[in-house]
Amino acid sequence: MHASKGDRLVVHGRVVGQQDHVVEIVEVLGPQGNPPYRVRAENGHETIMSPGPDSVVDHRKASDRS
Repeated sequence: MHASKGDRLVVHGRVVGQQDHVVEIVEVLGPQGNPPYRVRAENGHETIMSPGPDSVVDHRKASDRS
């Protein structure tokens, strides 16, 4: 998994009815874009994540979204 600052990390819900969780990557802590990542949720909460296999990186920046 490779990410850059400003990318979005999408963690897919694991059970029926559970929505995806989307956070913004604010800092890449691993070498060459690899995890762990410091991420920020919409409510402003920040944490460090090492995403699992149920996660994908959305490389579109927030400014690229329509």
